[in-house]
Amino acid sequence: MAGSILGNRVLRKEDPKFLTTGGVYVDDLREPLLEGAAHVTYVRSTVAHARITGIDTSDALALPGVLAIYTAADLGLEPVPSEFNPGVTKGLLAIDKVRFVGEPIAAVVTETREQGEDAAEQVIIDYETLPPVVDMEDALTNTSLLYEAAGSNVVFDSTFVGRPGVTGPAFFEGVEVVSGPHRIVNQRVAPCPLEVRGSAAAWSEGRLHQWLSSQGVQDAKNAIVAANGVEADQVLVIAPDVGGGFGAKIKCDPEEALLGVIAKKVGRPVRWRETRSESMMVLGHGRAQVQTLTVGGTRDGKVTHYQLHVIQDAGYFVEYGAILAPFMTLPMASAVYDIPNIECQSTSVVTNTALTTAYRGAGRPEATAAAERAMDLFAAEIGMDPAEVRRKNLIPKFLEPKTTMVGQTYDVGDYEGALDKALATAGYADLRAEQARRRAAGDVKQLGIGVSTYVEITGGVGTGEHARIEVLDDGRAIVYTGTSGHGQGHLTAWSMLAHEQTGIPMDKIDVVWGNTDLVPEGSGTSGSRSLQQGGNAVFLAAGDLVDKARAIAARLLEADEADVVLDKDTASFHVSGTPSIAKTWGDLAVAAKADPDLPEGLAHAAYYAVSGATFPFGAHVAVVEVDTETGQVRHLRHIACDDAGTVLNPMLLEGQIHGGVAQGTAQALMEEVRYDSDGNPVTSNLADYAFISAAELPSVEVVHMETPTFINALGAKGIGESGTIGSTPAVQSAVIDAVSHLGVRHIDMPCTAQRVWQAIAAAQQ
Repeated sequence: MAGSILGNRVLRKEDPKFLTTGGVYVDDLREPLLEGAAHVTYVRSTVAHARITGIDTSDALALPGVLAIYTAADLGLEPVPSEFNPGVTKGLLAIDKVRFVGEPIAAVVTETREQGEDAAEQVIIDYETLPPVVDMEDALTNTSLLYEAAGSNVVFDSTFVGRPGVTGPAFFEGVEVVSGPHRIVNQRVAPCPLEVRGSAAAWSEGRLHQWLSSQGVQDAKNAIVAANGVEADQVLVIAPDVGGGFGAKIKCDPEEALLGVIAKKVGRPVRWRETRSESMMVLGHGRAQVQTLTVGGTRDGKVTHYQLHVIQDAGYFVEYGAILAPFMTLPMASAVYDIPNIECQSTSVVTNTALTTAYRGAGRPEATAAAERAMDLFAAEIGMDPAEVRRKNLIPKFLEPKTTMVGQTYDVGDYEGALDKALATAGYADLRAEQARRRAAGDVKQLGIGVSTYVEITGGVGTGEHARIEVLDDGRAIVYTGTSGHGQGHLTAWSMLAHEQTGIPMDKIDVVWGNTDLVPEGSGTSGSRSLQQGGNAVFLAAGDLVDKARAIAARLLEADEADVVLDKDTASFHVSGTPSIAKTWGDLAVAAKADPDLPEGLAHAAYYAVSGATFPFGAHVAVVEVDTETGQVRHLRHIACDDAGTVLNPMLLEGQIHGGVAQGTAQALMEEVRYDSDGNPVTSNLADYAFISAAELPSVEVVHMETPTFINALGAKGIGESGTIGSTPAVQSAVIDAVSHLGVRHIDMPCTAQRVWQAIAAAQQ
């Protein structure tokens, strides 16, 4: 009998389609229901903060092809309060006031997309401008309020975790060595999915059909139902192929939620697709924290005290972005370190900028970035190798739950093991020797080595996931999953899990997601939850289906159920010892249809509940070369040891690590969303916003390590965000390390050539 398929490098089933005919995205849809669809273009605010005193649509309505223009008043929209702060309210279109450049004010409906762009420019908005609040630190005290009813631009209460009773400077009394306070910027970045947002909507026989580029159609359906004021069974939401999400497509945005309302008003189906500039300005941004950290300890390298204060920029409204710091960054503040005294505080503010959202990593990269800068700064203060400082402070290996000083309970961890593997693969001692040689020689191009160790939280979204598997008359199987695949390899992974249980060949297993009729329940894909929740649900459903099939086979074979075995090599059931007389999955599916006790045929649904989150961990080593005359950084090597528990498919794991390292490196070296003092975005396209390519990246050296978790049956943890979390601080650290001998102690991200050159010049002065 063949061995298990799990843990093997299985080629992705998704790839042939994408490499030949290509995917079918929202903009490619040619559904019969969308025939004759009109196009929606949104009129957007051109100022960051103002009261709307008038909207004149007369010139635009007179243009060719314009069918209608709708404002909030036309659609009867009312302000809706934020679930996190009732004093913060907004409508799906701007009502009375605009709060960032790009906020939708009106919807223009035209025959063609080009006509919509022309007409939107002719809608005249009269504004009474208000002082913009752009800087998150300024927002703390600025008297220009985005929401008067909230009473302040501070919209989410500060949170303290850690050592009680002692705060502020007194926290470090009696500590031998103190470094800080240090102000660290974890800059705002744009998700930049290759497919921008898009949606299409059509009414048919009193039912709304809506297609959406989404990471989770079930949650999106809730927003669409609410916006249209209908019952849930009157809405079908479908996600075709999705060209990237990175957390920014978790929720249903106003432009999407309104399409059903507009389609009903105009009496025909409608389509909407944003431009790249709209996507850069409006699609939720990531990170956006100012961190103030102080670290203290002993001369021999033991960190005893760590203080972290975070200001989180929520953008113009209070959604996911406002709670990232208190619910993700602070609970992970202890990171992989055994620090006995920790104080953490966060303050979330609104500013006249685009929303921040749960961008890849969602609060955990920020926690790791702060902790790793703290370790580097402390190492510099006491003159010790930064890798050795980390080793001295790591939580020892544990295979039972471990609760940190800030109250977070990790499942299992071997942080020193990951660090050792990464350093050994990098040849750390040899790298330090080469660095010393270049420094002694006064080379223009200096070598930098950055090390990061991290732990993150995954599978914390939802408490479980739904799956269903059905076998057809021809022996093929269909897996229905509540997760959403948009590049991660769900088709391959879920087929592997179903095959492992049933023996049905992988090429005879199809996977269905992203359709609220076919999969009415599910939590989508976010927070690296898919395998540990959705995958386990598939594994459970397939295993239970085997038991159901065995009972049918026993009746057909006129044998005791206990004597019937599944031969996975032939995907058939037979009585133990007599393989020549067997029943295939197709035989059993046909028999099940004739059984009145099995109205759904040969199918089984399961819900896999999880008891808690899991905590992947790892260590990254980045090697860079910095030209000290120009500040130019070249990323030479990157070693990534990411422990995600039991590995289902090393090829899928490596793909996720490669993508994560690319995004993490991009933040460290080049990406930054910027606004001018008036709140105008100055990085609203890919000419002004640096977007990383393969030319700027080395080949990632992946070091495998597996420490299974006890939290779920597969022993798996999440991997989709780990590469992003470990790489960013390693690359930033490497850049600073390359020029530290010149007196540079810190460079905020992105470590562009200009910033590096300026840091060198400042240190020399």
